[in-house]
Parts: sequence; structure tokens; C-alpha cells
Amino acid sequence: QVQPVESGGGSVQAGGSLRLSCAASGTIFSIVTMGWYRQPPGKQRELVATITRGGSTRYGDSVKGRFAISRDITENTVYLQMNSLKPEDTGVYLCNVEYVGGSLYWGQGTQVTVSS
Repeated sequence: QVQPVESGGGSVQAGGSLRLSCAASGTIFSIVTMGWYRQPPGKQRELVATITRGGSTRYGDSVKGRFAISRDITENTVYLQMNSLKPEDTGVYLCNVEYVGGSLYWGQGTQVTVSS
């Protein structure tokens, strides 16, 4: 497997929207979970959202109701639609892929900056 590739970050004003994408290698049968984490400036990495092979989703408390994770199984791609963005959503967003057998791969990250 290789490092997942993220895209879609950028700068936006508060209340705006962004959509992130993450493409992973492998087959639909080899991926267990795909998801997004973020690292705000000076803070620890935190969960944003994950989606399993079966379609179950999980969200961090701070993004519930504003963000939505989805996937394209045929393309091994996961998306994160981010609406009603707040300045506290600023950070580096990292894609995470878990494969059968327990291997974990992280993307290099994409910067999201929300200005007030």
C-alpha cells in the first residue's frame, strides 16, 4: 500500500464550505476504515470523521451536524464536506486509511484555514 493523497484544502471565511478528498490505494476488500483527523495549531491531533467498509460513520463532537463524510468505493476515495466552518476548524487535515491486517497509513495533510 502507499500513502493516501489528500486534496481540497484552502482558506475560507467563517460560515463557508470546503470539500476534502482522499484517494487510497488497494481494493475495496483490503480497506477497513478511512477517515479524517486534524491537528489545530499548537494542539493534539483529533478525530474529525471516519467511515468503515460497511458504511458506518463516526464524528468528532465539534463537527457533528456541520461535516459529512462519504466515500466512493469504486475509486477508494473518501470525501469530507465541511459546512458552516468556524475559525476553530483551522488546522492540518490528515487522511487515515486502515487496511485488513491492521496497517495504518497517513496522508501528508492538507491545510484548512478559516478566518473570522
